[in-house]
Amino acid sequence: MKTLVLGGYGFFGTIIAATLARSGPFEVTVAGRDGQRAAGAARTLGVHHARLDIAAPGLADDLAALQPGLVIDAVGPFQQRDHAVARAAIAAGAHYVDLADARDYVCAVTALDAEARARGVLVVSGASSVPALTGAVVDRYAGDFGAIREIEAGISSSARVPGAATVTAMLCQCGRPFSQWRDGAWSIAHGAQALRRRRFAQPGMSRWIGDTDVPDLALFPARYPGVRSVRFGAGVELTPVQWSFWLFSWLVRAGLVRDAPGWAPLLMRGATMVQGLGTGRSALFVALRGTDRSGAPIERGWELLATGNEGANVPCMAAVALARKLARPDFTLRGAMPCVGLLTLEEYLHELEPFDVRAHEVH
Repeated sequence: MKTLVLGGYGFFGTIIAATLARSGPFEVTVAGRDGQRAAGAARTLGVHHARLDIAAPGLADDLAALQPGLVIDAVGPFQQRDHAVARAAIAAGAHYVDLADARDYVCAVTALDAEARARGVLVVSGASSVPALTGAVVDRYAGDFGAIREIEAGISSSARVPGAATVTAMLCQCGRPFSQWRDGAWSIAHGAQALRRRRFAQPGMSRWIGDTDVPDLALFPARYPGVRSVRFGAGVELTPVQWSFWLFSWLVRAGLVRDAPGWAPLLMRGATMVQGLGTGRSALFVALRGTDRSGAPIERGWELLATGNEGANVPCMAAVALARKLARPDFTLRGAMPCVGLLTLEEYLHELEPFDVRAHEVH
C-alpha cells in the first residue's frame, strides 16, 4: 500500500515511517513542508519523499498527484487545526489516520462520515495513546463488569523533552477550563491542575499528574453507559518540571499569561537543561471501578511501562496497527470516526513488542 506520512521527519512521524518501511507491505513516502528535511529523512529510511504543505490551497490536488492509498497525519498540534487534510485525503480517494489527542478535533471527525463513505475510504482520528490505547484497555475488561462506574487513566512521560508540536499541544490547554464527567454530571476542570500522586506498581515508582483534556472525557461516557466519572491525568517524570508546569497553569488561569503556546521554546530549553536527571521511564495506567453482574464491587487495573526513553513509540503504534488492517483485503470498514473500538489491546501490544515496553495487570 502506498502510504504517505505527513510530518514524517518529525518526532512521531519518523517512528511511524521507519516502522512501516521495515515491515511491509508499504511503499512509504515521507512528506512535509520542508523538502530538505523530508529528503534527508527519506535517505536515512530508504523511502520516498515529497514536499507537501498542509496549509497550501492546492493540497487536495497535491495529494491526488501522489496517489497514496493511505495518509497518516503526524503534524501537530491538532488543537490548532481543522479537518482540511482529512477532507483532502477523502477527495484524493485515500484512507486517512491521524495521531490527534485534541478532544474537539477527534470528536468532530464524525462530520466527515458521509463524505468518507461516499468515497469508500476510512477516516480515523485519535490513533494515539488516547483514545486508541486507553479505549482498547477499557474494552478488554468491560466484559468483567455488570456496570462500570469510574474510569481513570493517565500518562507520565519520561524527562526526555518531546517535539515542539507536543509541547505546544500541552500548552494550548494549560490552565484552560474544560468539562469533565464527575459523579454523573459535567463539571469544570483546568489543564495541569488538581495535582495528585500516582503510584505505579512495576517498578514501584510515584509520579505527579494533573488534570488533562483528552478525547476520552467525551467519548467514554457515551461509549460505556452508566459510567459516572471519567478522569484523565498527565505529567512528566521530574517533579520540579511538573510543579513548574502547574505554577504556569495558574498564571494562565489568572490571565497573567495570555499566549501560553508562545512560551514553548523557553520552557523547552529549561526542561532540556535537566532532562539528563531522568531515568528514561514513562508509564500509562487505566483503572476501572464498578460492580460485577451480581452487584458486587470490583476493580480492574492495567499499566504499561516504557524504559530507555522508548515511550515515544507508544502513541505511534495505533497508526501502524491501523495501516496493517487497511492493507488487508478483508478489512472493509469505511466512514469517519474516532479511534475507539478499532483495535484490540492485543493488536496494539503486538506492535510494541520490538520496543522496551511492557504491560501488566494490577491487582
